[in-house]
Amino acid sequence: MQLQPPPENIDTLSPSVLRRFRRKVLANYTRWCDYLNLKPNVWLKKEKEYSVKSREYSVSEGGEGRRELLYVGLYLLIWGESANLRFMPECICFIFHNMCGELNKMLEDYIDEKTGRPVLPSFTGENAFLIHVVTPIYETVRGEVEKSRNGSMPHSTWRNYDDLNEYFWSRRCFEKLKWPINLGSNFLITSDKVVGKTGFVEQRSFFNVFRSFDKLWIMLVLFLQAAIVVAWKGGGDRPWEALGDRDIQVKVLSVFITWSVLRFVKAILDGVMQFKLVSRETLWLGVRMVLKVVVSAVWIVVFVVFYVKIWNQRNDDRRWSAAANRKLLTFLEVCLLFLAPEILAVALFIVPWIRNFLENTNWRIIYMFTWWFQSRSFVGRGLREGLVDSIKYSLFWIVVLATKFCFSYFLQIKPMIRPTKDLLDLRGVSYEWHQFFGDSNRFAVGLLWAPVVLIYLMDLQIWYSIYSSIVGMGVGLFNHLGEIRNMQQLRLRFQFFASAMQFNLMPQEQLLNQRRSLKSKFKDAVHRLKLRYGFGRPFRILEPNQVEAHKFALVWNEIILTFREEDIVSDHEVELLELPPNTWNVRVVRWPCLLLCNELLLALSQAKELVDAPDKLLWYKMTKSEYRRCAVIEAYDSAKHLLLTIVKMNTPEHSIVTTFFQEIDNAINIEKFTKTFNMLTLPKLHAKLITLIELIIKPKKDVNKVVNALQAIYEVATRDFFKEQRNMDQLIVDGLAPDSPISAGGLLFENAVQLPDLENDNFYRQARRLHTILTSRDAMNNVPVNLEARRRIAFFSNSLFMNMPHAPQVEKMMAFSVLTPYYNEEVMYNKEQLRTENEDGVSTLYYLQTIYADEWKNFLERMRREGVKSEEELWTVKLRELRLWASYRGQTLARTVRGMMYYYRALKMLAFLDTASEIDIREGSLELSSMKSSDGGTVAGRGLSRADSTVSTLFKGHEYGTALMKFTYVAACQIYGTQKAKKDPHADEILYLMKNNEALRVAYVDEVPVRDRTEYYSVLVKYDQELQREVEIYRVKLPGPLKLGEGKPENQNHAMIFTRGDALQTIDMNQDSYFEEALKMRNLLEEYRSYYGIRKPTILGVRENIFTGSVSSLAWFMSAQETSFVTLGQRVLANPLKVRLHYGHPDVFDRFWFLTRGGISKASRLINLSEDIFAGFNCTLRGGNVTHHEYIQVGKGRDVGLNQISMFEAKVASGNGEQVLSRDVYRLGQRLDYFRMLSFYYTTVGFFFNTLMISLTVYAFLWGRLYLALSGVESSVANNANTNRALGAILNQQFIVQLGLFTALPMIVENSLELGFLAAIWDFITMQLQLSSVFFTFSLGTRAHYFGRTILHGGAKYRATGRGFVVEHKTFADNYRLYARSHFIKAIELGLILTLYAGYSPVAKGTFTYIALSISSWFLVFSWIMAPFIFNPSGFDWLKTVYDFDDFMNWIWFRGGVFAKPEQSWERWWYEEQDHLRTTGIFGKLFEIILDLRFFFFQYGIVYQLGIAAGSKSIVVYLLSWIYVVVALGIFSTITYARGKYGAKNHIYYRLIQFLVIILGSLIIISLIQFTHFEFLDLLTSLLAFIPTGWGFLLIAQVFRPILKNTWIWETVVSVARLYDIMLGVIILIPVAFLSWMPGFQSMQTRILFNDAFSRGLQIFKIIVGKKSKVEK
Repeated sequence: MQLQPPPENIDTLSPSVLRRFRRKVLANYTRWCDYLNLKPNVWLKKEKEYSVKSREYSVSEGGEGRRELLYVGLYLLIWGESANLRFMPECICFIFHNMCGELNKMLEDYIDEKTGRPVLPSFTGENAFLIHVVTPIYETVRGEVEKSRNGSMPHSTWRNYDDLNEYFWSRRCFEKLKWPINLGSNFLITSDKVVGKTGFVEQRSFFNVFRSFDKLWIMLVLFLQAAIVVAWKGGGDRPWEALGDRDIQVKVLSVFITWSVLRFVKAILDGVMQFKLVSRETLWLGVRMVLKVVVSAVWIVVFVVFYVKIWNQRNDDRRWSAAANRKLLTFLEVCLLFLAPEILAVALFIVPWIRNFLENTNWRIIYMFTWWFQSRSFVGRGLREGLVDSIKYSLFWIVVLATKFCFSYFLQIKPMIRPTKDLLDLRGVSYEWHQFFGDSNRFAVGLLWAPVVLIYLMDLQIWYSIYSSIVGMGVGLFNHLGEIRNMQQLRLRFQFFASAMQFNLMPQEQLLNQRRSLKSKFKDAVHRLKLRYGFGRPFRILEPNQVEAHKFALVWNEIILTFREEDIVSDHEVELLELPPNTWNVRVVRWPCLLLCNELLLALSQAKELVDAPDKLLWYKMTKSEYRRCAVIEAYDSAKHLLLTIVKMNTPEHSIVTTFFQEIDNAINIEKFTKTFNMLTLPKLHAKLITLIELIIKPKKDVNKVVNALQAIYEVATRDFFKEQRNMDQLIVDGLAPDSPISAGGLLFENAVQLPDLENDNFYRQARRLHTILTSRDAMNNVPVNLEARRRIAFFSNSLFMNMPHAPQVEKMMAFSVLTPYYNEEVMYNKEQLRTENEDGVSTLYYLQTIYADEWKNFLERMRREGVKSEEELWTVKLRELRLWASYRGQTLARTVRGMMYYYRALKMLAFLDTASEIDIREGSLELSSMKSSDGGTVAGRGLSRADSTVSTLFKGHEYGTALMKFTYVAACQIYGTQKAKKDPHADEILYLMKNNEALRVAYVDEVPVRDRTEYYSVLVKYDQELQREVEIYRVKLPGPLKLGEGKPENQNHAMIFTRGDALQTIDMNQDSYFEEALKMRNLLEEYRSYYGIRKPTILGVRENIFTGSVSSLAWFMSAQETSFVTLGQRVLANPLKVRLHYGHPDVFDRFWFLTRGGISKASRLINLSEDIFAGFNCTLRGGNVTHHEYIQVGKGRDVGLNQISMFEAKVASGNGEQVLSRDVYRLGQRLDYFRMLSFYYTTVGFFFNTLMISLTVYAFLWGRLYLALSGVESSVANNANTNRALGAILNQQFIVQLGLFTALPMIVENSLELGFLAAIWDFITMQLQLSSVFFTFSLGTRAHYFGRTILHGGAKYRATGRGFVVEHKTFADNYRLYARSHFIKAIELGLILTLYAGYSPVAKGTFTYIALSISSWFLVFSWIMAPFIFNPSGFDWLKTVYDFDDFMNWIWFRGGVFAKPEQSWERWWYEEQDHLRTTGIFGKLFEIILDLRFFFFQYGIVYQLGIAAGSKSIVVYLLSWIYVVVALGIFSTITYARGKYGAKNHIYYRLIQFLVIILGSLIIISLIQFTHFEFLDLLTSLLAFIPTGWGFLLIAQVFRPILKNTWIWETVVSVARLYDIMLGVIILIPVAFLSWMPGFQSMQTRILFNDAFSRGLQIFKIIVGKKSKVEK
């Protein structure tokens, strides 16, 4: 915190700064005391009374500063040593409150009543605080975690971090825990005795979705009911016409009965799920639960009674009489009473500040009034936004809901009414089976409506996606995103860059007032408008001698230099892009050559056209373009300087050249250039000059040719250039010819030419630039060649014209830290990793060389400059450089460190520019120019060190200290100590990174063995450049092992104490940053000073760029999807929806705000699997504000292979499944206002729940159609067009959702905004051709499976995805293990249903009808089965397919042992796949059994279709079919028994039994054919019936595994399960084998999977390898 203006005595700590800081650090403590009605133990003036209003003692300006400093220091010391307790902020408040009380007594010289001596602390000695305070509570946390059995126990049976923290939300913590801490307190019990949960009980159930977001579901159910009531009447298409009927009006009022029933269900769920919270201390909570159930039931009775009275009166009177209307009025009055709380909520929504005041007030009377509606909670109060923000997001949702309800009524509900009536009126249905429920079609109606209702319940997600895309595009346009998309648009704006950079990136003292006036804001807006659109031509003031021009050149050239260091531009491109210093007396700004290309040629053509025009007109035409004006002047000045340089001084030739240019200058000055000189001669001079320069810049110089070229120029100039011809005498008189004649055969310049030495690189660099200006004919739109370089230049350029806060000086900016958690990922690729080839002969280095071909070329160019003669030397002399080059293109720690250290580099340069005088900068530019000359190039001789730059040579020394004061980078390398002890190469690589990056610090956990125990320490180390070794900075003792909950948040938490500053940026291991973006960091931090709505930000959201998109088509799909989420999605969430959270992105946290509120993530085992988003939940619940800013970006890598992506999707889906159970989601769902709740739901757990509903829609539709087909109902309504038309409308929606088009829309919109509409459409079409829809449909299945299974059974776990390059082929066994249960089984089930439907449905007899009804479902089946092979490298290679089958069978039959891994043994994998059934509860098992019963329906439906049934509809047919199952099981058991007994020793007996079984089976079949209606086709058909039955039995047997495991039945179950997996594997492998056998399909698949360069490279590589092998033979 700084003062504005600074104090007079800078060595004195200002009281106001300290006061502000104390209030910020202790704000949560003060709020906690207020909540518990305690007086804070912050005594700042004991003479003054305690102020209830401010909740603190008043402040005096005297000696109270030291006391304030003591309080702040005490809190931070407690926090720093609290270890895992830092996740429990109110626990720290409790500790601080008690210790602060003791501190006060000591400061005030209190006397201890017991001892009669001055008061002393409750505990003293070494590590006393750790031993007596932290350790007991830590051991409690540890004991509870052990009870969880690694997360396998239900959440309700153990206390997590939140439970333990919420214990301190009531005053019982003082009564029970006491101070000093009572070790016998129930709170600290860690034995087997269960201590009750606090505040919330996490129960595993899908009902959590309804319970947390009941307002949403009530709205959807009530509208559905009302819409059906209105649509049922028929008549006109307009619903308001039907509502004119009083009968319909009254029927619609029945929604109040439904509403009361839903409230009753909510009350029951609250009671059932939260009853464990009730104890002797929380009896009132139990009372409220019971009362809510009773009151809800009473409302149901009241509504039913009054509603029935209305209809009774109406029916008695046979019309709507006055009495009936009175009954109706009474019912409406009851409804009004029922709605009273909702009306009050709406009123408070309109005036949100009153709602916030009431919720934040701790008056008992307010608590009494709100007790009925919600539990009293420390968090979740005062969450309402300001009126303007409320209006914005309310309007958004009103439009979305209006669209959804109109669509639902007219296109979902109304079309279904007619077929529903037809089905209900249908009589005499000829059922194909034994019908249990008589002649009723209600079940069929339910099946018909099931997919409709599911789509109705989830399609709000689609409408949200559509409208958020539109709004996001509007907000993006308003923020000026995408205005500079390419190099052409860059040319138009570049001339304003210096002004824009000066305005935004350079501090301006007059603009740094924190409270800026309206006038200054208006001036800012006007200035930005001028800069953005060139009004007033601000660039005109930029002249080459101005300091702004030098500053701009320094910054721009440093950016281009970093590009060269990163090898994304070549040396030649550096020359085209840089802003060279003004060394040749050029009178104008020397724009990059990139901008001056073709301009001189256009000027020459203009001069040729305007031969006789006056000078003013010609110059006016040329100066219309700033770049043309500069090109002409620079070309002239440079040519003049060049000629005068290469011609020796004090020679007649030098005098002639000087005189000639003097004549030209004189003609220009008197505006008679066109009258004096012949414009038609300029092209000749231009051509001769080009010839001369080409001779000069050649590596091998030929002076004679240079002399000839000079002679040619001289002749053209003297003979043709002057309009008035001059003879030799006149030329001699005018000084344009030598006085003495030249010797015979000699030339004029023969002895006068002296070319500069080759070491003078600056001269030849400028000569090359002049040559470029003279010769360039194209627009250079493809410079630089590298697409990433172009994108970064375009984004940075565009961002300079976006709205951002003004930059303060580096000394006055907020200090910040960056924190990266690291465990054991790659630091740098080693030699073996780069050279090792996969089975296709593709190494990682070859892969990178092919994908990044231009960058590899630039790298080799740079290495050749550094002395490398051949590529073989890269593996010896430059191995470290080679490893770094490869590592910077992967997702490694080295890449992340390089990116983050750009902050340090940028701050040093900005600190220099802040303090440097105009003379320093001017002289510095000249010095840099001379350095380039002496060094032999821009980056010649420079290595890959990113900690320094060319500008650093100008530093005065203070820049390093200033940057280190403002920036710290901490890498939390948790096991670095263990790695050092084991001599792990990772440790050496981390040490190398510290050595080469001055601001890098490494935090790790040190485990020190001490006698019979291990001590744990948090340690911070750095590399000391003077001592040339690693040195320890801090060591903080821990109470025990670091990891109790989830690993990553624990790692962040332990390292957070080593961060500094006001802000903290969280960076993951797969992220990167850029130098040009680092320049804007101080602007971003200024956002903390601004209000967004009614609050200042606490999290600054930062835009991301996904840099892995070029690796493969999958990476591109993932990149496009992720990009739209982190840009457009986050933009809309922040504004206007105001529900942006934290998603693990490079967000910047208000460090002290989060430090006192639980940290930057949550760490409870399993429930906080997606740890990062809980920081966003916590921030919102505690009154924080999250914003999003897109003028700065950070790079991010994503998974690039299907298996990696699927594991990532599984982790995220499982994490969202756990979020559904969490208290955070419940509280946000209940305490946010209605519209923010909708935004929150549909952008977090609602997205995944609706994904699950999409899958359920497919199941509901197909099972419903199968029922209608097999039952015979469909035959009766086959000709009913209404039914098929209605189903068509539903299926169209399902297909749109299934293809992921609602996910694709944000991608198209965002690409349109930033790349242009045509480019976006082209990308979308290309994606479709590369089968992106297959990928998105496959991902849908992944999310649905893991989300549903996590909610139902648990089993979520962290899945490490590897983040490597995917160039190796995954075996069939690998894919089967990963996708068998999530995709393959489901796809085969759906495929079986579709096949049966095709065979038995009369509707499906028509090919077109069947295709229309089933194409989307078949596409889903195809995607779920084939995607793992389509997106698998060499997935359709015939030899690999054959090897894969052998490998699969070996895996199936490998028995293994106790230590066998799932990758080795099918049986081990099969047991692992059932782990979730071991940990699930009784309801989970029951639900699983109910779901498994669907497989028995196949048998029931199909047996009546067999010929042997002879058309019988008797139940006996179904019962007899079970004989088939028993016989099949008997045969299988017999053969299994025989194989086990005789297979090894008496093999002949085994064969005999097999023979007898075959003979017996054949006799049975012959008998059936002879004596019954059995048909041979029945054998194949019956397989479709009985195989699913066996699968159903297997699934149910797995549920009963604890009972069956020790019986003989279990061995049979295992054997049958193995047989089923073999059969399923063969079914899946058949299409793969067929496509592998087809010629050309493998190359097509490779082209789809990888980009063109790699595809071509791979084929070429195979040819080369083939040739090599032939030669060797």
